[in-house]
Amino acid sequence: MVMETESKFHVLAVDDSLFDRKMIERLLQKSSCQVTTVDSGSKALEFLGLRVDDNNPNALSTSPQIHQEVEINLIITDYCMPGMTGYDLLKKVKESAALRSIPVVIMSSENVPARISRCLEEGAEEFFLKPVKLADLTKLKPHMMKTKLKNESEKPVAIEEIVVSKPEIEKEEASSVIEILPLHQELEPMLSSNKRKAMEEVISTDRSRPKYNDITTSV
Repeated sequence: MVMETESKFHVLAVDDSLFDRKMIERLLQKSSCQVTTVDSGSKALEFLGLRVDDNNPNALSTSPQIHQEVEINLIITDYCMPGMTGYDLLKKVKESAALRSIPVVIMSSENVPARISRCLEEGAEEFFLKPVKLADLTKLKPHMMKTKLKNESEKPVAIEEIVVSKPEIEKEEASSVIEILPLHQELEPMLSSNKRKAMEEVISTDRSRPKYNDITTSV
C-alpha cells in the first residue's frame, strides 16, 4: 500500500496491475489529488474500515484497524481483478451505510456495454476505458468541488467579538457627565448653604466649649 499525503482531495486507487496503479497515481497527482493505492478489493475495504470474512465473502465486519483519521473522497477501481472484482467492490461500498456516499469510478480495458451499464446502475459515477487519460479525470472535478464545499461548510464559525471603540466610550461618558451636571448645579446652592451652617455651628460650639490643654484624642 502506497500513500501520498500532501493533497486535499483523497482518492483510493485499486488495481492489481502495478503498471496501471502507477499510471493512475501519476495522473491523479497531476490533478492535485492525494492518492492511496492498493492492489485488491479486499485491501481497499480493509483500508476503508471493513473486513471480508474468509468463511463468508458476502459478510462484512468492522476491521480492528479502522482508518478513521483518513477520509476518502473518491474510489477508482479496476473492473477485472482476481478475487474481488471492481464490480464486487462497488456493491460492497454501496451496501455499507458508512461508505455509500463515497463516489466510485470503474476502469476497464474492455469496452463491454452491458458491463458499463451494470456498474452505472449499481451506483458508479463514471466508467473509464483504459488507458485512462488526464482528460478523463476532468470528469472528477464536480466531485472535487462538492468535497471542497462540504469541507468549507463544516468549518467552525468564529464568534465575532463585539468591540466598542475608544471614541464611542468617551462619547458615552461625556453624555453621562452632561446628564449629571444639571443635578450638581441644582444641589450646589443647597450644599453651600448647609456647609456654611455647619461651620457656624462648629464655631459657636468652640466658643462655648471650655478648653483643656494637653489632651489628644486618637482615633
